[in-house]
Amino acid sequence: MRLLHNEKDEEAFEKAGKIIKNGGLVAFPTETVYGLGGDALRPESSLKIYAAKGRPSDNPLIVHIADPEALSLIADPVPEEAWMLAEAFWPGPLTMILKKTDKVPPETTGGLDTVAIREPDHPTALSFIRHAGGYIAAPSANLSGSPSPTEALHVIRDLSGRIDMILDDGKCRVGLESTIVDLSTERPVILRPGRITLEELKKLLPGVSLDPGLKSEDPDLRPKAPGMKYRHYAPKAELLIIRGSEQRVVERINALAEKDVREGRLPGILCVEETKNAYPSGVVLPVGSRQKGEEVANRLFGVLREFDERGVDRIYSEGFSEEGIYLAVSNRLLKAAGHKELWV
Repeated sequence: MRLLHNEKDEEAFEKAGKIIKNGGLVAFPTETVYGLGGDALRPESSLKIYAAKGRPSDNPLIVHIADPEALSLIADPVPEEAWMLAEAFWPGPLTMILKKTDKVPPETTGGLDTVAIREPDHPTALSFIRHAGGYIAAPSANLSGSPSPTEALHVIRDLSGRIDMILDDGKCRVGLESTIVDLSTERPVILRPGRITLEELKKLLPGVSLDPGLKSEDPDLRPKAPGMKYRHYAPKAELLIIRGSEQRVVERINALAEKDVREGRLPGILCVEETKNAYPSGVVLPVGSRQKGEEVANRLFGVLREFDERGVDRIYSEGFSEEGIYLAVSNRLLKAAGHKELWV
């Protein structure tokens, strides 16, 4: 397993490209999270991705490209809205869902007639994609259901021995997966919130809306985008989100944490910097200032993984708003908690 620490390491890129062309798997960094890459146009490569992650095969994979013009091979039609979004947000943390061509096998799309596509904003990712043939299917490079990896160490802990290579280029800048917009239907719909916010998208697509499936617990829901159906991003310990006024949230979390301690359990508390000193019991891990949403988003998955490392038995998380980047933060927490939240 070869680790890359320099984006100009041509030998590492050539080796990674050969691995992909020979049907292997390579983990690589993007600005969002680390991805687990295989050849998007080879059915057997996508099947290997599902097997390595332990991922349900009806959960679609995102195809990563290094040039917007690559859309024409794998999507048809490509509506004007897609070119407009690509001009505004690519390379960047935005995924578009379009009708696929026959070039994309159903194994890559979870059996759907649509394909999810994005151009990542990361020099290592783009160089890797070009060396590997231009079309890389890549979900997050972690075991299915666990918190997404934002640094190579997370990938090693989850997938060591399951994949052929890791391209290590440090910590991811954004820390949450891309926003997904479905352009294959009559009106554009956000299937997964991310760094590109609803408010930003509305400036270009006034009719865009949030998909009701974002909060669905329906076991029969067929996911049209990654993260819609299954429990995702989850630490090992049970996670409960507490919502309400700051004072009532702090009081309830403290009561729950103190009960855990009395009964011999180790509680974990996910909070913001402003309230971290309000919790006297348990493992208290702040994700950043409530005034700095991008910081909170960037640190979220790392904190969830740290709770695993600290061996907590239960996690209580403060709730967040659903405006701007916090819509994505709340979405990931809700999925990680298996939709368990308590209003106080």
